Order: sequence, then C-alpha cells, then structure tokens
Amino acid sequence: MTTALDIHQVLKKLPHRYPFLLVDRVVELEKGVRILAVKNVTINEPQFTGHFPNRPVMPGVLILEALAQAAGLLSFATEDTELDDKTVFYFAGIDGARFKRPVEPGDQLMLDVSIDRVRAGIYKFNARALVGGDVVCEASLMCTKRRVE
Repeated sequence: MTTALDIHQVLKKLPHRYPFLLVDRVVELEKGVRILAVKNVTINEPQFTGHFPNRPVMPGVLILEALAQAAGLLSFATEDTELDDKTVFYFAGIDGARFKRPVEPGDQLMLDVSIDRVRAGIYKFNARALVGGDVVCEASLMCTKRRVE
C-alpha cells in the first residue's frame, strides 16, 4: 500500500528541524520497498548566502542528507517504529555518489529511495535525486538504527 505524508506528519517522524529538515513532504511510501519525497529548494535557505553568493547552488552534501532523511522515513515506516528520544538512524556509509548537475533555488528535488537489502540491522538503499525528471545525484546509502541513552 502507498502512503503520502504532509509536513506535519514528516515532523512527527523525523528528529530534524529547520534549517536542517530537508524533506517537505512524501508523495509515495511503500513500506519495505520505496519512498518518493519532495524537497523544495528556496533562495531563503541559509546555505545560499555563502554557497555561492553570485550563483547559489545547493551543496552536494545537503542533497545526500535529504536522500538520507527520506531513507530514514522509509526505515521507520518499514519497521513500524515511531520517533522517540532513544532511536536514531545514522549514516553507516555512502558509496558511488555522483552529481550530474547543480541544484539551484526554485528547483523541486524529488528524492527517490528504495531498499536494496537489510542485514544485521544495516539498511542499504539505492538513492536518486531528480529535478524535472533528470537525475541530479545518485548514490548507495547505508544506514543503521541505534538506541541512544
């Protein structure tokens, strides 16, 4: 079954907050399979004052973080886990990251993440970020769930 989430539901599922929340809504979510989420890129985001003042470009590391946040949403949904103060999904690795073109203010970043496999509590995802149907970034991401005290 496919699920959609608005920003209020995203805020209940991710620990991130402004200026580091990089998922605005979820268009499709199929537990254990795939998520398609949206990040609206706007000029008023703090990174654009310095990256770069005359030609604002979204840093690649933030594109990867947006993909990781979408992967976190998929992980929480797959495990039927709710956000709490003691459970966090962390990056365990990023492989094969490639950037195809710059992402600029005004772009709508589509975050397309699917589960490749899960072993010993480590998720491996195939992740792509698209603008206007064109791939702007792709990578394999690995994340793991940790209990923190």
